Amino acid sequence: MTTAISAPSSADVIATFKRYVVPNYGRYPICLARGEGSYVWDAEGRRYLDFFPGWGCNLLGHCPEPVVRAVQEQVATLIHVPNTWYTEAQGEWAKALSERSFGGQAFFCNSGTEANEAAIKLARLHTPKQRYKIITFTGGFHGRTLGATSATAQPKYHEGLGPLMAGFVYAPFGDLEATTKLVDDETAAIMIEPIQGEGGVNMPPEGFLAGLRRLCDENNLLLMFDEVQTGCGRTGNWFAYQKFGVTPDVMTLAKAVCGGVAGGALLTTPEIAPSLRPGMHAATFGGNPLAARAGIATLEMIEQENLLENGLRLGELFQQRFTELAEKCPLISEIRVAGCMIGVDLKVEGAPAVQACLERQLLINCTHGHVLRLLPALNLSVEQAHQGCDIIADVLQRMAA
Repeated sequence: MTTAISAPSSADVIATFKRYVVPNYGRYPICLARGEGSYVWDAEGRRYLDFFPGWGCNLLGHCPEPVVRAVQEQVATLIHVPNTWYTEAQGEWAKALSERSFGGQAFFCNSGTEANEAAIKLARLHTPKQRYKIITFTGGFHGRTLGATSATAQPKYHEGLGPLMAGFVYAPFGDLEATTKLVDDETAAIMIEPIQGEGGVNMPPEGFLAGLRRLCDENNLLLMFDEVQTGCGRTGNWFAYQKFGVTPDVMTLAKAVCGGVAGGALLTTPEIAPSLRPGMHAATFGGNPLAARAGIATLEMIEQENLLENGLRLGELFQQRFTELAEKCPLISEIRVAGCMIGVDLKVEGAPAVQACLERQLLINCTHGHVLRLLPALNLSVEQAHQGCDIIADVLQRMAA
């Protein structure tokens, strides 16, 4: 007779972390044990409604069945091989992304910061030697490696890391005139999030992205869109550039691209792609069979379950609920919504609201100090959406009182 082994409590797990894990993350005192759809359970069995699943990576919720099945099948066949060999899955994944975007070619990596590092290298390799500068924008966020951190025009991420990598010039987000003045003979590219995520779900002014496209065309610059947070259906379009009708030369992806499995990609045109020539860049695990199968399954699930349309419907629901709330809650200054990418801008610090929601078993995020950021799954139900909005409304109204 076998004796069942009880799972460790949250306190046990936290104690292990304190002893053995570098404390570079601020963590909530909860150990998550399993997830399904838009719910997660902690080690004590409490259930939470998750409006920020996987930091936006779990676009299809936790453990979506098609992704789980694809990875399970693949792990029994081939887990990893180096990119000196061909694999069917990687080629099919590249094809699937190309057909849903601008017909480009893909370089695969493991994360958003890696994808942006590849874009930085590509910009320098594709343009004449004297061109090395890349214009990025205040409030943007491009990753945690030193190059991507240097591209991030937020001083708080630069503290203690100087000197930063040379070659990045910062322009005010949304200011086309100021951006134009920064272009010179040493400029290679413009890199921008079409909708800023970590910066507070900031939307570009009307015509701004189109203006950047013209500016790049007139000066032979690469226009590079960081769609790490907006890509793969987050905004109700496959990619945010389609929402704005402005096509980039280079696009970077990660987070949701594999339905929760680690993966990243850079897409660019067949004319530009050869500049990232052999020996100049690589990613050991990039495009591995597990990530590739997960990526394909993610795209197929979105199509088969009409989740782009559902994402747009959910966006309308969140817009309506929070607009109605703003009319009676003086703490809200602005609502910004693009599909399942929602920012509720507050006039006060947002951390207390996040904590209060956690106590009500709803998981949300605060970014930029005062913006409640929601990145719910595309297959969130209407009932779940209303349930979460009810909790947030009650929390904010209690704070206002």
